[in-house]
Amino acid sequence: MRQGSIYLVVKDFDKSLDFYEKVLDMKVSATNGKRFAMFHYTGLNLCLLNGYYDDQFPEQKETKGPIYDEYDNMSAIANANNTKKVFINLGVEDLDKEYQRLVDLGIGINMTPIRYLNVFSPYWYFTFMDPDGNPIEIAGGHKE
Repeated sequence: MRQGSIYLVVKDFDKSLDFYEKVLDMKVSATNGKRFAMFHYTGLNLCLLNGYYDDQFPEQKETKGPIYDEYDNMSAIANANNTKKVFINLGVEDLDKEYQRLVDLGIGINMTPIRYLNVFSPYWYFTFMDPDGNPIEIAGGHKE
């Protein structure tokens, strides 16, 4: 098996694209119009899927075989309550510098201060939400 992508079904494609370009400090690597955007990383990619695109442009979508609403109804998925069971974890060398960068950008929704956790190994991190309520955790080196 090879690494592929994790993608987020988003409500506001442009807002999420802008948000992740700022958080990741990189331009989007590839797009399929306003339906899909990919940020290429070494290994696993992070992607955004516009949850409303297929309903807005049904003539552009071709399928074969049965449809499974649980997986295929992107509008319903975009509108579903976010249970926050999946965290996007990113790592940086200088956690303090990254924290200040994101504070200065003013894009971290419900951003926590830098926190410490030690369960088997010490861990410094902070968390915040993206525009769709997906939790993002950034971990790294911190000076106490």
